[in-house]
Formats: sequence, structure tokens, C-alpha cells
Amino acid sequence: MNTNPRAARFTRLALLVTSFITTFSFGCASEPAPIDPHFALTRTDAKTALQEMQTHPAPIARPIVVLAGWRDPGITCGHLCAEIEKITPDRRILGVEFGGAMTFDDCRQKVIAEVEKRFPSGDPQQTAEVDVIAVSMGGLVARHAAAPPPDDQPGSKRLRIARLFTLATPHRGAQWAQTGLGGPLERDMQPGSAFLARLDRERAGSGFRLFCYGRTRDWIVGIENTAPPGETAWRVEPPPGEGGHLTVFNDERIFADIARRLRGERAFGVGVSE
Repeated sequence: MNTNPRAARFTRLALLVTSFITTFSFGCASEPAPIDPHFALTRTDAKTALQEMQTHPAPIARPIVVLAGWRDPGITCGHLCAEIEKITPDRRILGVEFGGAMTFDDCRQKVIAEVEKRFPSGDPQQTAEVDVIAVSMGGLVARHAAAPPPDDQPGSKRLRIARLFTLATPHRGAQWAQTGLGGPLERDMQPGSAFLARLDRERAGSGFRLFCYGRTRDWIVGIENTAPPGETAWRVEPPPGEGGHLTVFNDERIFADIARRLRGERAFGVGVSE
């Protein structure tokens, strides 16, 4: 992970510029038709649904943890936590970013420590049960944190997840990671890495329900990589001129579906059992 202040500021600026472009394109471009028959939700209908949920906030079943992605200084966490607060009166909402983490074990330890601090659990083996919304790399962090402790961390807790919602997560690796640049965190996101293979072996016994979302024109991860092997992500197309990855956290179609599920209401995506 990046600990350089100048690089962090650059990342923040890049995301803000992309967000501005996204806002402009939302107002000026025509709406693309849904491309996934299992997720036939338009942006217009998603906005209407979110407005209804904001007008009538509803309870949630359990605490919600939002996990940031790679090199994200907290922009996605802040945005998604604020959006969640609009659709429920419950304030059991926690955002976690991974500045300073160099490995997935570092990320695992941080998310478990922060969940324990905010939602203490008397269970010596696992945290309190939570729903997790994870952006990009955050989805891999969640899966790693929910798995049995690594061999060099005996006795540590695991993250108890009820439902995991992943947005453009490189479940099968990230296209950009194939360059081989970076440290152990980045190398573990290469397609075919031993780390990803271990997550896939542990998938059957994970105990949580997984909901994957992806967007076309995702040249960072690749939409075909946004669900584990044998599974398919719900797919939406970003507005014209917008890339698929950096602003996935700001896609109202994806959030409307997640919000409905968090509130225990009928969602839009089909094909995944609740």
C-alpha cells in the first residue's frame, strides 16, 4: 500500500477529477440500456428507488462494514458510509481503509481489529456478525479476513461475515497486476496467484453469501475477473466516456440493489439466493 503523502494526494485528486467527470456525464449523456438480463435496472429507476428509501429509512439486520480498495485514502468509505446513513436510521456503520498495509495479512489484522473495537465480540474465534460492502481489493481483504487464521497467526479471530457485496473486486486477479510491479500485496492480486487459489479453495466453507457487481470498460481489473471461478458478477455499463473501475463505488444501480438487500427488501438482481 502507498504511504507516500504526495502519492496519496495524487490518488485523491485523480478520484475527485474522475468523480467530476462522472457527474458531468450523468447530466449530459443518454442513459445506456441494461446489458445484463439478470440485472435489468436503469439509472433512472435506481435513483427513484434510492429517493424512496431515503424518504422512508428502514432498519438493517446487522452492522455494516465498508472496505476500501487499493491505494484508496478513504474516499470510497466516506461516500458509501454517507449513502448508507441516508437509507437507514441505524448508525452501526464502519469504514476501513488500508493505508500503510503492505500485505493481505496486514489488511486482515486491521479490519478485524477495527471491527472488534467498534462492535466487540465475546467469541474468542470470530468477530460480531457483519455485512460487508467491499470496493475492489477490499473484497479480497474480506474473504481473507473471513478465512481461518494464517499459520503464523494462531488464535487470532476471523471476520464473521453474513453477506459480502463486492464492487469490481479482482476475485480472479487484476489485469494491471500482471505487470509484476509492486510488492507482495500487488503480486497476490496477479491472476493465478497462490493467494487467490487459497481463497478459492476456502470459498465452499466460507459460510457467507457473496454478491458480486462489475462494470464494463474496467481496464484495471477486467469485468470477467469480478467474480470467483464458476460465478458471474452482475454487470452494468458505465455512462459514455467513463471508465468502469474508479467510480464503481458511485454507481447508483449497484448501490440501490445493495441498499434494498441491507433493508431486507426485494432487490433488483436475480440469480443469487438470499
